[in-house]
Amino acid sequence: MDNLGTLEELPAEYVQALSEENLVPLWPSLGAVLPADIPARNTQPTHWSYNKIRPLLLRAGDLTPIEKAERRVLVMSNPGHGLDAMKVSPSMYVGMQLLLPGEWAPSHRHTPNAVRMIIEGDGAYTTVAGEKCPMNHGDLILTPSGLWHEHSHDGQNPVVWLDVLDLPLIYFMETSYHNVGTRQTVNPTKGHGIYANGGVLPAPVFTRHHNPYPMLRYPWSQVRASLIALSEAHPNEKSVQVEYINPETGDSAQNILGFYALMIQPGQTLDLPARSPASLFHVIEGKTKAEISGNTFELTEADTCCAPGYTPIRLHNQDSTHPAFIFIADESPLHRKMGVLETR
Repeated sequence: MDNLGTLEELPAEYVQALSEENLVPLWPSLGAVLPADIPARNTQPTHWSYNKIRPLLLRAGDLTPIEKAERRVLVMSNPGHGLDAMKVSPSMYVGMQLLLPGEWAPSHRHTPNAVRMIIEGDGAYTTVAGEKCPMNHGDLILTPSGLWHEHSHDGQNPVVWLDVLDLPLIYFMETSYHNVGTRQTVNPTKGHGIYANGGVLPAPVFTRHHNPYPMLRYPWSQVRASLIALSEAHPNEKSVQVEYINPETGDSAQNILGFYALMIQPGQTLDLPARSPASLFHVIEGKTKAEISGNTFELTEADTCCAPGYTPIRLHNQDSTHPAFIFIADESPLHRKMGVLETR
């Protein structure tokens, strides 16, 4: 494509005639939209320190009451996309959300899918379609597209969590909107604890449920225990990993973004291959060093970083005594559906 003609080579009157008909020639831009071997990527390796974010988030709590914010969030913006774009990668929006004691973030629903990874605090809960989901450290809570959800806080200390949404993609498709609702009534009988017991599923009269999101809360205590058990079953492995899935289907927990929990053994280094989806890494427990495209990030608990797609990644557990636990979000379900998922 090096010898393709340029726009400057075309007569000005011809370019003007094309413009008047809302047309553009492809060949001057073909190399940009179809580059050789490696796609063009705006996503830059970026690190967000929780120690720096937390005081700014708490100040937001002083400056802006929940009634004027609806959702009090500081958005992590990747500089490669521009801060105003409010996205970490082409398909991922990520933010830190604060809920103070006694506050209620009102009920709404929206077309983007969201998850909440709880960072600190207790006494808060998210109500999703009538199900009360307690928010404890390390828990993952789904708020899928179209489901009513709200956040309440009956505890004594600030609660902070990480929001991950597929908002950039939904917005790009011109399908992003929300509806405002009223406070939900919690259904005390609604819950999906049965799905937390491995190997069994509800099958009344030998049929299976068709609920697209049968499990909304994935408690960290259970996920952590699974990782520990997996590591004990594979003592020679440097790391073990689990995926958050839909227990009825075995598919990824949501349709566009994928979510995982990774455990790296004390002092071990994990080399991840170059994969097509962009990735987000959030430390639940421990200390990790991430090396991405010549950038080195020292990550402590609750720190977050991102990596563009088609990029090898090295993760090193800097603690020689304790494992590191990392939450990962990526775009692999979307890439799989589009037929572009690739590992090099």
